[in-house]
Amino acid sequence: MKLYYSPGACSLAVHIILNEGGFSFDKEQVDLATKKTASGGDYTAVNANGYVPALELNNGEVLTEAVVILGYLADQVPERKLAPETGSMARYRLQEKLNFITTELHKSYGSMFNPAMPDEWKAQVKQGLGRRLGFIAGALEGKQYLMGDGFTIADAYLFTVLSWSDRLEVDLSAWPVLGSYSSRVAERPAVQAAMRAEGLHG
Repeated sequence: MKLYYSPGACSLAVHIILNEGGFSFDKEQVDLATKKTASGGDYTAVNANGYVPALELNNGEVLTEAVVILGYLADQVPERKLAPETGSMARYRLQEKLNFITTELHKSYGSMFNPAMPDEWKAQVKQGLGRRLGFIAGALEGKQYLMGDGFTIADAYLFTVLSWSDRLEVDLSAWPVLGSYSSRVAERPAVQAAMRAEGLHG
């Protein structure tokens, strides 16, 4: 398989799960401004939307959208328990979390990467984001990970989105559980490896 990624973008979640799942894969960096791959290719020929992640499968098919790719990878290695069994209520609860992260957190954080966004608008986004962060903090109370004691694809995604907080000046101090959670996830070898490979630390 081949992962198309941009350092620190939501593709980091897929990178983490590729590591967690023990997959063999190649990766190629994408310049999101020029839509060019590191080898000089036109990334829109891979993903017409021009954003990451995209995962080229062994049969040549390409999957896009982080939540879809994460679910696909989890189902390839069920013994790793990166997602509950398909059809179980726990799987639907996981999908609840994934949809909340992608629509309520990712979209809010992502909008603030737009340099044209006025400060007044950013303030409004951060106010709304505070309510959503409060919700996810409540979901983590008393738990190691979002679904309980086991690390899942939802944790790879939530960790990635929360990692944008410093850069976007989103203050997480009101929710200490989010800081301790992020630190705990960051210690996982698969996370460390993905971040090193993307030049994010180490």
